[in-house]
Amino acid sequence: MPGVYELYIETHFSAAHALKGYQGDCARLHGHNWIIRVYVCCRKLDEIGMGIDFRVIKENVKDVLQKLDHTHINELLPFRELNPTSENIAKYLYEELSKSINKDNIVVSKIKVSETPNAGVFYWEE
Repeated sequence: MPGVYELYIETHFSAAHALKGYQGDCARLHGHNWIIRVYVCCRKLDEIGMGIDFRVIKENVKDVLQKLDHTHINELLPFRELNPTSENIAKYLYEELSKSINKDNIVVSKIKVSETPNAGVFYWEE
């Protein structure tokens, strides 16, 4: 059975959101220092023994997070209708990063989004 390498990078962004339809404090505008972990699977290594350069992952993540950082997430186009829950933000990041990172043997495997160091969500597709 061939091996698989799963690389990851961790970063963060700061933003505010309000959960639509939520019964509790999170229905009001509030912010988080979101912790993001991006996982990328590779089945082959290049000529120097790398699946994908961490720098490439970081640059792609930075490009996507720039759209979210220091914003009111509810006001952004993807979240005007979609509730900006951690779950929906994780799926959004997965889809956006897959567009720029996925190649023949390299794919975004999952995304972890945490609102706090002790609570978060993973998103992946099967």
